[in-house]
Amino acid sequence: MRTSRQVVDYSLQKRAVLRELHSGRIGTNDVCDASPYLKNAARFHGEATEERCPVCRGENLTYVHYIYGDELKTSAGQARTRAELSVLAMTLREFQVFVVEVCRSCDWNHLVEQFLLGRDGLAAEGAGTDVPEAAAAGTDPGPTSGTRRDSRARR
Repeated sequence: MRTSRQVVDYSLQKRAVLRELHSGRIGTNDVCDASPYLKNAARFHGEATEERCPVCRGENLTYVHYIYGDELKTSAGQARTRAELSVLAMTLREFQVFVVEVCRSCDWNHLVEQFLLGRDGLAAEGAGTDVPEAAAAGTDPGPTSGTRRDSRARR
């Protein structure tokens, strides 16, 4: 996403959990415990990936994007598609997205990443990069400057 910022990646934590699972220190029931709500969100709002489930290797993982933020009011905590996230990012100032990977076959689930989206990121992203020529030259690009030029050209 273009306006994503403050990205936190949980891949190291995922590797540690899988290492514990494969070494036998924790059981499959400890990590394959997706709730029915998460599985339904994966079915109806999830984004299919090409990555195989690291536990059962029987099915590809699905990413579910959950949104949280003050401006969302009653929509906070809902799962949304990537297309909906893009629309929300242009309409809301700021909200947080949590991406969870889910295997709909064995119920493996793990938090993949979290990040912020919203219009506030556009202002920070564009600061200092798109400077109008008039501002760079130190002149006022207001409506009166254009009128003065036109009046001088007519003389």
